Amino acid sequence: MADDSVKIEASAQQDKDNGANESSQKTESSNNGENAAGNQTVSKRQKKKLLKQQKWEEERELRKQKRKERKQQRRLQRHNHPEEQGGEAQHVRKRPRREVTPSSLRLVVDCSFDNLMLTKDVQKLHKQIQRCYAENRRATHPVQVYLTSLGGQLKQSMDEKDKGWVNWKDISIKTEHYSEVVAKEELVYLTSDSPNVLEELDHTKAYVIGGLVDHNHHKGITFERAKELGIDHAQLPLSSFVKMNSRKVLAVNHVFEIILAYLEKGSWQEAFFTVLPQRKGAVAVDQEKEEADSDSDPGP
Repeated sequence: MADDSVKIEASAQQDKDNGANESSQKTESSNNGENAAGNQTVSKRQKKKLLKQQKWEEERELRKQKRKERKQQRRLQRHNHPEEQGGEAQHVRKRPRREVTPSSLRLVVDCSFDNLMLTKDVQKLHKQIQRCYAENRRATHPVQVYLTSLGGQLKQSMDEKDKGWVNWKDISIKTEHYSEVVAKEELVYLTSDSPNVLEELDHTKAYVIGGLVDHNHHKGITFERAKELGIDHAQLPLSSFVKMNSRKVLAVNHVFEIILAYLEKGSWQEAFFTVLPQRKGAVAVDQEKEEADSDSDPGP
């Protein structure tokens, strides 16, 4: 009987071991299947990315060591050649400064046309005024700038989109009309409709630029305003030097920049061709005459 019980126990143990083996085999085969499935879902691009990442991690210490070596080399070089390095650094940091000689000329931007413009045109005028301010700050001969009759839509646009305007330097911003800021006998309104041509700039005068973007909806209004106030008026000598495809009406910042360029170069023609945009189709009057003569020449 004892032998029989021993045999039964041995048989039971063997069955248990066989079951465990079968279970482990199933688990292993299941894992192998999952790994195979995982390998199948990884694309070539992902594998390449993983290998690249692995290589990056492996070379981390090497890169760190190289950076350290380069840093030590630069430190050693600065120590051995302090004067040379200092001179180069100073040369890189400092840009050559131009000599700035402020001009006594006054330019006034008349912003009294606010109610005649659409919102989008007011925003364009705002950008033109920003350009005037920036160009004057960079100019060799900066002028004295006045912004008059500021209010309405223009002030709202400046408050919303350019809050820093309240900190602008070297500019007089007034809510009053320009006739209340400058004596009438000193005012000259720049308007393309004036029959008077400006040959030279008078530094005792204040030249007024109409702050109006109207796309020709209010043609001649600046000329009429000047006559109503009884102040002098004139147009830039554009026709004497430039032939354009479009009308002679220029943007506020173009008039402003032309005067700055004239103060620097002393030549109206150079000033015009430095500032006028290419879309205006500007051609020098002398060049046009030469082309006309060559076209009319019958030849040999």
